[in-house]
Amino acid sequence: MTRTEHVEIEGVPLLATLVPGSDIGLLALHGSLEGGTAELADLVTRRCGATSLVFTQPGVRQPVHIPSPRMAAAPCALLREFLDRVSLTVSLHGHVRPGAQHTVFLGGANRAAAHVVAEAFAAQAPHFPAVVDLTAIPPGLRGVHPANPVNLTRLGGVQVELPLQARTSGGTDIPPGAVADALAAGVEALGRAAPGRGATSHRGAPDS
Repeated sequence: MTRTEHVEIEGVPLLATLVPGSDIGLLALHGSLEGGTAELADLVTRRCGATSLVFTQPGVRQPVHIPSPRMAAAPCALLREFLDRVSLTVSLHGHVRPGAQHTVFLGGANRAAAHVVAEAFAAQAPHFPAVVDLTAIPPGLRGVHPANPVNLTRLGGVQVELPLQARTSGGTDIPPGAVADALAAGVEALGRAAPGRGATSHRGAPDS
């Protein structure tokens, strides 16, 4: 059953929406700011039966970006429940990096899981190449900070940084079908993997 919680983080009011499901989790921390990420989390959750947690700032004309590691410290009961329920997280973010208008960056502590998601993009959305090599990902998009919620579940997770064209279409926050297909395929592949899912960690400097 979908549940919501109103929380305040660093003076910013947010709405957290949790949809309970499997032990694979979809996370969208900046749903109002990074268009299409909340919608993708909802689409993939419904297709795969995953758990999802989405943060939005309803009615706010200029949403505020709160860095992911600082959101982990928020007194949010639904975030705590998400972290307890989920073993591996796929965290959806948006980027607008010049020269990378079609590039998807796959960060996060679970590098084996990042490769699984990359394979799904190669098969389902090859026009959005996925970069897995952390050294080739801009430092602010690597998602390896130990306090980032993507890394706080038992097996860590994958931070999926999507360019605007991979999360919106026609001036709306409706994600392209191929990207939804790729993410759903990646989540399903992670769900089929054996317990442990080859989690490996990489710690780095603070990021978003």
